[in-house]
Amino acid sequence: MKRLYIFLLKTFLPLFFMTFGICLFIVLMQFLWKYVDDMVGKGIGIGVLAEMFFYAALSFVPMALPLAILLASLMTFGNLGEQLELLAMKSAGISLPRIMQPFIVLLAFVAVGAFFFQNNIIPLSQVKMYTLLSSVRDKSPELEIPESTFYSQISGFNVYVKKKDHDGLLHHLMIYDYSDGFNNAQVIVADSGRLKVSTDKQFLVLYLFDGRMFKNLRDQGEATEGGAVPYQKESFKSREILIRFDSEFHRADESAMQDRYVGKNLASLRTSIDSMTVRLDSVKESNAREVYAHSYRRDLNPTVDTSAAHAPAPQPTPETFDSLLAELSPERRTAYIQSARNTIEMIKADNEFQADILASDEKEMRRHHTEMHKKFTLSFACLIFFFIGAPLGAIIRKGGLGMPVVISVFLFIFYYVIDNIGFKMASNGMWQPWQGMWLSSAVLLPLGIFLTYKASNDSAILNADTYTEALKRIIGKRPTRKVERKEVIMYALDYAAWSRRITALDTDIKAYLQGSRRWLPYFRFWRQGGRDPEAERIARQLEDVVEEGRNSDRHLVLNKLMDYPILSGYDLVDFRMSPRAGRIMAWIFPVSLPIYLLSMIRRKLLLNDLRTTLRVSGEMQTLIPNDNS
Repeated sequence: MKRLYIFLLKTFLPLFFMTFGICLFIVLMQFLWKYVDDMVGKGIGIGVLAEMFFYAALSFVPMALPLAILLASLMTFGNLGEQLELLAMKSAGISLPRIMQPFIVLLAFVAVGAFFFQNNIIPLSQVKMYTLLSSVRDKSPELEIPESTFYSQISGFNVYVKKKDHDGLLHHLMIYDYSDGFNNAQVIVADSGRLKVSTDKQFLVLYLFDGRMFKNLRDQGEATEGGAVPYQKESFKSREILIRFDSEFHRADESAMQDRYVGKNLASLRTSIDSMTVRLDSVKESNAREVYAHSYRRDLNPTVDTSAAHAPAPQPTPETFDSLLAELSPERRTAYIQSARNTIEMIKADNEFQADILASDEKEMRRHHTEMHKKFTLSFACLIFFFIGAPLGAIIRKGGLGMPVVISVFLFIFYYVIDNIGFKMASNGMWQPWQGMWLSSAVLLPLGIFLTYKASNDSAILNADTYTEALKRIIGKRPTRKVERKEVIMYALDYAAWSRRITALDTDIKAYLQGSRRWLPYFRFWRQGGRDPEAERIARQLEDVVEEGRNSDRHLVLNKLMDYPILSGYDLVDFRMSPRAGRIMAWIFPVSLPIYLLSMIRRKLLLNDLRTTLRVSGEMQTLIPNDNS
């Protein structure tokens, strides 16, 4: 067994490392396609890009690892089944669960390692990756002004160049300077110019030749009579413009990202959740007290001293609010109502603001919860995908990168969709965080148990012939009868007695066809338990006739026997049912009615087969000799 386990592990590990590399490369390409617009044209160095892709590769290990385990286990057991090595192990008395033991032990260590990787390495890599990505996004793009297009990547300026020479000379420039606001914009038009970057890469130096400048003077004086705004017009032979443009790459501070949920391990997440829970509870209690303090209910039950020494004075009869309001003048009544409305709107706006703050804090706490559960779901998903991939490989017995890749991608997409649904539900507060994060595991775990059980029992659930035969039985399609001549005939066929049995069979079939109808009454069908005893008897009688005819030594007789149909469809339902159960079933219309209609279709095929039997029997009678010579 030790040598067998070493052989199995040597078969699995190269495939696992290969598929893991492929899966990690695919998710990295997805990352590149998603953020390629933020990287192109920024002049980012190779070192910075390599560092960001390294941290991205570490961050995407939780996505690539389960898919790699699924694909590797499927290919391993598919290759073993295709090369009959799995069959040889089973013939030696080694069951499939025993064959899976070394993989289970190995993947148990992988799952434990995945947990520690998710808890200790992933927070650091995600902080580094998102910080670098934010820094790349904030970096100013490389200065490459296109021809005949307004270039707006310089903050506060729009630059238009009609033509560029190879030596860097720009022709027919138009510059809109709105760095002081759109109402104080400047327009510069020049015949030619050159653009350079300062030595410290903090400024752009623009040299312009033969141009004019139009400047708005709105901020320097009032508009002239008639509403015209004064402006300044200037012509120049050469002019130098200095524009601030920081093209250096600056790394953002990592401390802000470290305080988020993506940068915390399990202990930090629990500490943050506890502190956030205490703070939210105190804020909710404080808000509730404030709402109660501004509510009229605080005066409904005043404390009254009912002792004899402090007997309350008689209270005047209270007047209603409407009566008091009616005694006021219209002006004061309007003022009071407007004041009350303003107070209510202010209280409402304040409550909505506090509710938004609470909703944001609660969402942040839910994200901490989901991140905490995610550290466990990765390890569990690795085990689940193995118990799905290994039995599937043993069942389909196809190795290579064909069928396993198709099945793996389909299952992983299904897992990814279910996992995203659960994550969205948990993040939005519609489900508890543990319900949303463990949804995908709860859906796939029964599938893994089912496939492992079926593969251990050598079930043919993925055999195409199994479903083809089942479909043929449903639609009533009969298999073809095959009759071969016997090498040794123990009992010679008595053609006279056999002819009489064929005649008796034809008589029973004609009687059945004359007394039967195409459609059985619905309740009679279910009272019989979905069976047809007379058709069953005729089918057995036909099989006896064919079995006796196999003892013939005449080729024409044997060939004609193959024309007899195999009678089926008399078992109108594919399960045994007592008459009492049939009566109960008759009243369950959503289930019983489709079964009844399908059975009647199969009954029609049975009647056609009985007519075919009569035709074949007539032809057989002509082939039977008159004597036994």
